[in-house]
This record gives sequence, structure tokens and C-alpha cells, in this order.
Amino acid sequence: MTTKELLEKVAKMCEAPLSETGCSLWDVTFEKEGARHVLTVYIDKEGGVYTDDCEKVSRYIDPLLDAKEFDSLPEYMLTVSSAGLERHITKKEHFVWAMGKDVDATFYKAINGNKSVCGALEAFDDETVTIAGTQYNKKDVAGIRLHFEF
Repeated sequence: MTTKELLEKVAKMCEAPLSETGCSLWDVTFEKEGARHVLTVYIDKEGGVYTDDCEKVSRYIDPLLDAKEFDSLPEYMLTVSSAGLERHITKKEHFVWAMGKDVDATFYKAINGNKSVCGALEAFDDETVTIAGTQYNKKDVAGIRLHFEF
């Protein structure tokens, strides 16, 4: 099973518990951390995500991941988490949601002497993103997160 197929299957599995908790799916990732892999389901909810929400989703999908079709996966740990205040903006729907909000973008290498920029997300398409009046090629952007000041 490819990583893309895994992420799609897990997202589909989350539909029922998410609807029961009033949460929505923000993202699913499968990443190697040290010697093991971590399957993380990021959820969101108006008014905030609580530990009970994460626990309910986790308890629902954990047994489903014991199905034979997942036997080929390397050893992994399942986590269910809030998307967080400084959530990653990676998918088209994330960009739509973040329009007009302040974001932090980091670059692979300095652009105009800066490795990062903070400002309002003004526009995006498949190849570019406009932040605070400046357009950047997405291929130059290492990551974009929602900006939050502590």
C-alpha cells in the first residue's frame, strides 16, 4: 500500500467518529520519526478540540487499523491531535480557509535576504502564493503555517 493510499483510507475511516464528535479532519500524515513511523490524524473543531475528541477518534479507528490490509505497514504509533494554533497550511482547502489570515512562510533558501516572511495570505494557485503583497513560487516555500503570537 502506498503512503497516499494509506492516508486516503485513514481519512475515510475517520468520517464516522468525526461526525459524532462534531470535529472535522484537517490532515493525516505518516512520517518516520527515529526508528518507527507515526500515523497522525489532525482534527479541528469550532470552539477547539479537547482530549475527549482525540480519544474518541483514536479509539474508533485504532481497531480498524488492525485489518489485514494494513499488515504490510512498518511498525507505527497512532496519534490523534488538534490541528493546533500554528497549523500547517498544505492543501487547497487549507489555503482557502487561511485566506486573509496571517501566515508564516519559510523558504528553502533566502529570498531578498529573508529565510521567512509573515503576513496576510492574499492569493494562491497551484504554483504561487501571495503573502503581504509579494508573490512567491511554491517550489521555493519550505512550509506555511498559521501565524500565532504568544
